[in-house]
Amino acid sequence: MFPFRYSSIFRSRWIALFWAAGIVWMALDIAGKPRAHDGNDSAAAADRDTGRNKAPSDADVRRAQDVLKRIGG
Repeated sequence: MFPFRYSSIFRSRWIALFWAAGIVWMALDIAGKPRAHDGNDSAAAADRDTGRNKAPSDADVRRAQDVLKRIGG
């Protein structure tokens, strides 16, 4: 997987910097950049349509409290 041993990474400053840059690059590739939410974004529209941005109603809060009481004993 690696063309050299792990212990030899930090013997050279340049190899260590190259290795660290690779780790950062991999993290950015996996996590990605956050998307900009403009007015035409389908994910933002889906959030609005499903009501995820609304505050819970009193009935929802009471129902959640009842469920938590039943779980707690």
